[in-house]
Amino acid sequence: MKKKTTIYDIAKELNITVSTVSRALSGFPAISDTTKKAVVEMAKKLNYSPNRLASALKSGKTHIIGVIVPSVQAYFFASIIHCIEDGLKDSGYRVIIYQSNESVENEINGVRTLLEAQVDGIMASMSLETQDVSHFAEIIKQNKPLILFDRVNAELNVPTVTLDDYRAGYMATQHLIDQGYKKIALVTTVHQIKIFNDRLKGYKAALADNNLPINDDYIVFGGLSIKDGRFGAGKLMRMENKPDAILAGDDFTALGVIKKLKEINETPPEVGVIGFANESFSAYITPNLSTIDQHPAQMGTECAKMFLKMVGQENPYQDIQHIVLDPTVVERQSTGKLPS
Repeated sequence: MKKKTTIYDIAKELNITVSTVSRALSGFPAISDTTKKAVVEMAKKLNYSPNRLASALKSGKTHIIGVIVPSVQAYFFASIIHCIEDGLKDSGYRVIIYQSNESVENEINGVRTLLEAQVDGIMASMSLETQDVSHFAEIIKQNKPLILFDRVNAELNVPTVTLDDYRAGYMATQHLIDQGYKKIALVTTVHQIKIFNDRLKGYKAALADNNLPINDDYIVFGGLSIKDGRFGAGKLMRMENKPDAILAGDDFTALGVIKKLKEINETPPEVGVIGFANESFSAYITPNLSTIDQHPAQMGTECAKMFLKMVGQENPYQDIQHIVLDPTVVERQSTGKLPS
């Protein structure tokens, strides 16, 4: 097996001290630019890679950050992760991704695993099952940065990056009303998560502001999936006084709604459908899906900026920020304007 190159090998080749090599690689200001350049070039030539564990033990930092998301299959979360990585790469940070798969037990294990890996901080979007947040409190106790994004909990006094979900629910409902729909249903999650509760409140407020009745039978609580969308749409369309539009909890649920409506010959926009998240598939299904853009790229970028600020402070929580992004309606075929 080929022997791994060490700083001793670099020092020997350049006929300088080991401490000089170490300082040059660390960017020590007292080392001349000429020496730094020579050391870096020799390191590349000898395929030197630093011992990150040793560096971490010395500095107290691993330059690794953990990111916990419900699922990487969703474009929304994948886009956030991409922009977090992009925002941190120039600062030398790497990202470890952990999926909760909407399980609070998995989320607890994720926090424990990442802390055992000595990450410098954690960013997380909570699972649908999460109510007790004591596992996140351990991160704060260790004085490591914790940033919550998208799905947050007010019990934790930590920085957050979220969407204005009340406004998102209001805007989605108002868009349907503006298109001529008057009997608007909602298929959403049964879990008591802030963002979905806020969207429900926005939905109800838009109906009230337009003097439209709030019909509790039009609100179907379940899960967030294609299967749940199919179930919700089937239940609603079997009603004697069936709705003329359906607001779905996310784009996957909306996809299930559309599939079921097409099966029973109620193809949108005959019955309007709008979702949330602007998933990549939403522009390509037939009919393509109107949705609320939650701006995941901006969310990921803001998380990265916030982390770099926190990690540079002795107390990462000395200046807690709450960044709230504005939603945008993306109008497509599934909410075409109804005839007057």
